[in-house]
Amino acid sequence: MRDAAAMAADLLDWYDQNARDLPWRVGPADRRAGVQPDPYMVWLSEIMLQQTTVAAVRGYFEQFITLWPDVTALAAAEDAEVMGEWAGLGYYARARNLLKCARVVAGELNGVFPDTADGLRALPGIGPYTAAAIAAIAFDRPETVVDGNVERVTARLFAVETPLPRAKAELRALAEKLTPVARPGDYAQAVMDLGATICTPKSPACGVCPWRGPCTALAAGIAADLPAREAKKPKPIRHGVAYIGRRADGAWLLERRPDTGLLGGMLGWPGGAWGDAPQEQPPAEAAWRDLGEEVRHTFTHFHLRLAVRVADLPADCTPERGEFVARLRPSDLPTVMRKAYDLARAEWAGRA
Repeated sequence: MRDAAAMAADLLDWYDQNARDLPWRVGPADRRAGVQPDPYMVWLSEIMLQQTTVAAVRGYFEQFITLWPDVTALAAAEDAEVMGEWAGLGYYARARNLLKCARVVAGELNGVFPDTADGLRALPGIGPYTAAAIAAIAFDRPETVVDGNVERVTARLFAVETPLPRAKAELRALAEKLTPVARPGDYAQAVMDLGATICTPKSPACGVCPWRGPCTALAAGIAADLPAREAKKPKPIRHGVAYIGRRADGAWLLERRPDTGLLGGMLGWPGGAWGDAPQEQPPAEAAWRDLGEEVRHTFTHFHLRLAVRVADLPADCTPERGEFVARLRPSDLPTVMRKAYDLARAEWAGRA
């Protein structure tokens, strides 16, 4: 295998010609011209990209930057507005930590992000990976950045057959040996781009890969089989009920979920806890109708089956839980709640 410096140079040459055009990225040509990345944009994109694809994040990122162009503006935003704009992106603890972090940076650090991984790790919502990514990309620190793309590239490059997640420490150690001192930010993005566009999970395009020469797995004919993964345990199924009530004046009965836990801080339909069986806990006295259909949604650790009950609520309705919202913007709802809304809307439209 070629030495690490030569391999980094090969990859950077490839990146200079093939870097993805991303709204949060300063491309290699601009970097050479002296344009520096905006740490706020790098931080925001890295938080959004956690466990989420570039395609899913792009539109959300552009909307956030339009509404809140810097960390001070985001720190001053209303929680509900930020959570509403985040709706549909998932993993809602990220949005809560986003606001906490923005307020620390704006209020305690005069709007300036720390420029080291250690300093960044001290901020809310920033773990080791995110700190390394921001430090490398925004401040050109020689940090090793290892996401799923980098793990896949590294596993194939060195033919690591230990299955994930047990291989994580080994893959990180190998990736660290390759991280250069020169242009570490571009290098970090280059490896991620390589995994996203060439060294893909299925049918890797090995023939055009800048690392095809030193790739051990390619030489052994096992590139497409790596990285190996341990068998996943089947996800359990949980059940719940969503109560969707609407008054004659068009107001909807909603409740904001607790800050901790799934969908924390998000607007949603009242309902009981999710478990082995649905819990019937209507939020108000009404003639609740079962739609006879269920919402199906998958979270990281379980599948959810959500029964939907709807009711026309009287003008003097006093709910036991939740509050009436006169103007509902469906896009403010998390995906599972929006699925329930779509079923209810179709039912009401059919009765009109």
